[in-house]
Amino acid sequence: MAYDWISFTTDYGLADGFPAICEGVIARIAPNARVLHVTHQVPAQDVRRGAEVLAQAVPYLPPGVHLAVVDPGVGTARRAVAVATLGGVLVGPDNGLLVPAAEALGGMVAAVELTEHRLEPVSPTFHGRDVFAPAAAHLALGRPLGELGPEVDPGALVRLPAPVTSAVPGRLTTEVLGADGFGNVQLAAVGPDLATAGAAPGSGVHVEIGGRSVEAVVGRTFGDVAAGAAVVLLDSAGRVAVAVNGGSAQAVFGGRAGDRAVVLVER
Repeated sequence: MAYDWISFTTDYGLADGFPAICEGVIARIAPNARVLHVTHQVPAQDVRRGAEVLAQAVPYLPPGVHLAVVDPGVGTARRAVAVATLGGVLVGPDNGLLVPAAEALGGMVAAVELTEHRLEPVSPTFHGRDVFAPAAAHLALGRPLGELGPEVDPGALVRLPAPVTSAVPGRLTTEVLGADGFGNVQLAAVGPDLATAGAAPGSGVHVEIGGRSVEAVVGRTFGDVAAGAAVVLLDSAGRVAVAVNGGSAQAVFGGRAGDRAVVLVER
């Protein structure tokens, strides 16, 4: 199956030419493929954040090949893979980055290790250019998955540890998934967890993340609190998030993916 679109997600940043080089490789192989840039601002080497960003994006993208590179193990024995799902194909390192997105696209149906149709010689530090971009381009052209390398058991792909969330009346304990460009801190907890803790709209809560704390109010949107005040709400992905109206919750907490977060409901 050929695809018109290739989405592209990395931690490469915008200071160097890495994204453009990969897009150039794609254009030379599949000149009619359209590249949709999700982001190149995933925090450097933060696989968990990259996985979350990708999984939240792919359900809203056109059917296509989803190229993702957040790869601190580049050049090591970690595998390079392509994963077919019910809603498209994912290409990237086998380090946990792709599995949440595969599940968001209906689940994995097949996977291969990428050993063919590479750019030679393969750089041990730039598989985005030499391994992943060529694979994405060939898949967009309609090349069968099996021509890119040997079959891999999808169940054997690396999975990231699931975030730990616990909710009891008066207390929600969870983990930080990351922060967006506005500084809104996204937590692993979802709406039912907040309800179990008894945090109804208008409730006052005490939020602790990374050794720092702030008083907040549970709201529906940012403007439910005064400018500069903190609000706990459900974000567009259905996750519990901490935000500051007109400011940055990340600046308050400095939270990174994996940090423990506690929401205490005032009685």
